[in-house]
Amino acid sequence: MKIKMYSALWCSDCLSAKRFLDEKNINYEYIDITNNQVAIDIVKKINNGKKIIPTFIINNKTYTNPGIKRLSEIIRQ
Repeated sequence: MKIKMYSALWCSDCLSAKRFLDEKNINYEYIDITNNQVAIDIVKKINNGKKIIPTFIINNKTYTNPGIKRLSEIIRQ
C-alpha cells in the first residue's frame, strides 16, 4: 500500500491522522504543505481549488480529510 499524506503540523485533524498511522506502524510519505507551494498546488488541484488537509493519495486514489474511522476502513481494504 502506497500512502501520501499532505498535511501540516498546525492542523489538528492532520495530527490525529498522523498519530493513527504511526500507532498502527503504517508506512506513509508525510508531505508538509506549510512552506511547500508544489504540495499546496497538488492539494488545491485535488480539492477543486481548496486547501483542505489532510489530503491523502492511497494507491492512486484521493481522500480528503477522511477522518480516522474512514481512514481505518480504507487501509483495511
